[in-house]
Amino acid sequence: MRVVVKVGTSTLAHPSGCLNIRQVEKMCKVLSDIKNAGNEVILVSSGAIAMGMGKLPLLERPKDMPTKQAAAAVGQCELMYTYDKLFSEYNHVVAQLLVTGEDMEHEDRCQNIQNTLFRLLELKVLPIVNENDTIATQEIAVGDNDTLSAIVAVRMKAELLVILSDIDGLYTANPKEDSGARLIPVVWELDEKIEKLAGEGCGPLGTGGMVTKLHAARLATAQGTDVVIANGQSPELLYDILDGAAVGTRFIGRRTE
Repeated sequence: MRVVVKVGTSTLAHPSGCLNIRQVEKMCKVLSDIKNAGNEVILVSSGAIAMGMGKLPLLERPKDMPTKQAAAAVGQCELMYTYDKLFSEYNHVVAQLLVTGEDMEHEDRCQNIQNTLFRLLELKVLPIVNENDTIATQEIAVGDNDTLSAIVAVRMKAELLVILSDIDGLYTANPKEDSGARLIPVVWELDEKIEKLAGEGCGPLGTGGMVTKLHAARLATAQGTDVVIANGQSPELLYDILDGAAVGTRFIGRRTE
């Protein structure tokens, strides 16, 4: 199976912005094992700005664009150093691809990115994709690595996109406000009724939310890719997800005969 895994900032970092070492180690171990089993894995990773916050240090997420970009420049080094070190322990080579929304909208550039990713997979490399926050502005404001992961999944013809965050999946209501909220295990059609369940808001370190995750699910499922939104605090759940077990919320891709 070819699978794209998107990891949110809340999965990678403590609320302080510093790297959650134990969590990232577990994530890299599970992804390495999944790759060892014969799967092709592409990781779309947030976290550069948060890593920069912990390194500089900054007490809260920057609000002005130059400081966000400076934090991203510092944090991207830390993020890739950590991934390279941890994946190397399991004999996996990683590659870094930094892209912008404009890259993905420009057909020639997007084709070049796609060609590079396909070749990296042929070479048994684990590609790590992130938005180029040091030069982008719109992406930082929107926080749309969710959408980026969907575009990557579609362009790479992945069978599955897994979006890991600090939420268990899509609920019938906000579980923090409604004790009767129920997790929705399967969504067969992403209609207006489902989209209204997204609500608003996100964590203090990240910039996305359920709105961007549902947008990503719409993009990917429209091209036949299944999407699972699940809680990244337990990376071992990836085993069950790849086995088709009921974990988080699974959005079923449209199948064409």
